[in-house]
Amino acid sequence: MHTLGTLNIGILAHVDAGKTSLTERLLFDTGAIDRLGSVDEGSTRTDTGELERRRGITIRTAVAPFTVGDLRVNLIDTPGHSDFIAEVERALGVLDAAVLVVSAVEGVQAQTRVLMKSLRRLGLPVLFFVNKTDRTGASAGRTLQDIRARLLRGAVAVPMTGSLADPEFRERVAEVLAEQDDELLAGLVEGRTPGAGELRARIAEGTARGGIHPVYCGSALSGEGVAGLIEGMAAWLPHASGAVDGTPSGTVFAVERAAGTGEKTAYLRLFTGELRSRDRITLSSGDGEHAGRITSLDVVGGGSVLTAGGIARIRGLPRVRVGDRLGPARSAAAERYFAPPALETVVRPVHPREAARLHSALMALADQDPLIAARALPEGEGGGTSVLLYGEVQKEILASTLDEEFGVAAVFEPSRTVHRERPLGTGAAHEAIDRRGGHVFWATVGLRVEPGVPGTGVTFRRETELGALPHALDRAIEETVHRTLAQGLYGWAVTDCTVTLTHSGYASPVSTAADFRNLTPLVLMRALAEAGTRVYEPCHTYELELPADTVGPVTALLGEAGAGITETLPGLLKGTVPARGIPLVERRLPALTRGEAVWWSAPTEDRPCGGRPPTRPRTDGNPLNRAEYLRHLGRA
Repeated sequence: MHTLGTLNIGILAHVDAGKTSLTERLLFDTGAIDRLGSVDEGSTRTDTGELERRRGITIRTAVAPFTVGDLRVNLIDTPGHSDFIAEVERALGVLDAAVLVVSAVEGVQAQTRVLMKSLRRLGLPVLFFVNKTDRTGASAGRTLQDIRARLLRGAVAVPMTGSLADPEFRERVAEVLAEQDDELLAGLVEGRTPGAGELRARIAEGTARGGIHPVYCGSALSGEGVAGLIEGMAAWLPHASGAVDGTPSGTVFAVERAAGTGEKTAYLRLFTGELRSRDRITLSSGDGEHAGRITSLDVVGGGSVLTAGGIARIRGLPRVRVGDRLGPARSAAAERYFAPPALETVVRPVHPREAARLHSALMALADQDPLIAARALPEGEGGGTSVLLYGEVQKEILASTLDEEFGVAAVFEPSRTVHRERPLGTGAAHEAIDRRGGHVFWATVGLRVEPGVPGTGVTFRRETELGALPHALDRAIEETVHRTLAQGLYGWAVTDCTVTLTHSGYASPVSTAADFRNLTPLVLMRALAEAGTRVYEPCHTYELELPADTVGPVTALLGEAGAGITETLPGLLKGTVPARGIPLVERRLPALTRGEAVWWSAPTEDRPCGGRPPTRPRTDGNPLNRAEYLRHLGRA
């Protein structure tokens, strides 16, 4: 079928809201699959991994296409469990719109609120599907009230329970829309009900800008209400856009590895331009650039040419990683929507002889999930590999994956909180080529470190003359600066700082990129030591609904967890809590409140650590100690 438009839509939800079941129903009802799969039986189309089938949860983002008339819909199924929020983050950058699934039994959950805040911040159009209306204890009306009270800020939820051809239904819809439309309100006061065409236009325009959220109710298992949701996707959501004749630009949002061969398949969303098999492309990330030729291009939904707005599975790029960008960076794709992982653990093999295999396996998994940031620890720290995590369930999944896919049995140390460092002041250092022959590196590098704008990460600038260094040497300095600042004075990643290249020089033809990569850490860490850093710990804002007679013991618990209370309302506490204290609160809160408390938290600004700063083992040979660092380079 010739398709005139493309819509990339994400299905998002709190865990167990029925998201994967809805995905399966959408595919079945539109004829994309001929058999309805079951989460319980492990036979769904999008949960293809053995772990996903056995546990009944989505772990990896999956893409499945279907068509509605002349519209091709690429359905992107994302994990619902908060431990896999990184997968959701990557999907958000490639979406045109989203369906947020809410259970009519449990109502709005903590993760639902986190997701909606992120969708609202991105300005993505959102439809709601209230699921499980056929279950005991379900209430579509109560859930709609919950959505309006807890998820919407200034926007309106429009229950799509009828046809706009029905005058009574049109009047009800017009009354809801009039809450934010003075012109429509004035017409209703004068007794004028808008026609179906006018209402359709208003709903579509309001949904596109995020001011209106159509709400559909039903059951993914029985199929009730799903037909209306499908019609709503086609009617209210804006299609993908982008110049086909422009320079190709896109984002890699998922990577799969073939069992046995390890060949990578990358999922690429194209924003502008066109791509074909055999095209040569250059991908970039924070670690640099890499080029390759596409050996196979499979457009999701069919076709041999990937055009702007579409998604394709591409092969032939052995160095591809999740988050790689093609062409000019696109702000929505490059932006981070969630806080980085707040936990770290050390993984060791059960059998010490498998240490190298374990590290290789974790590095392979880091291609699919770069946020785990796998790094080998030195033997002086007992060896092993450290990884970053969002939660303990993610640790369980990693252990199972290592065992079942790589044949390595591993043990995980207790998780610890991940901190960050920020410069206190300004520091500078430089080292030049010693023309008398006493040099170690054929390179001249000078760097200045100073505090940057909060929230900007690491910014690299140049005061040297443009073109003073060959591109490869200049690039080696910039890439090494970012890599070196993954470990500051206390071993934690440095953020919100500006690094300026103040001196540079080389000796042709003997200088190599390796000279600059090896010298830059020494110069940078001297400058950072002069500037000084402060260690910060991650924090969350929280809201806690609780019975009035439990405020006393709960307040004591919050104090024990290091939390502060900024606002006290009847039955509601608000404040901030360090990330390290959240597990204590979540573990003990149910017993203190008879299971009636509702706890929600989301990352916020971190805060300085008091007392002696916590430290983290170094893995870079310690450029703070020149002799130790040079010995490290010699061994390498």
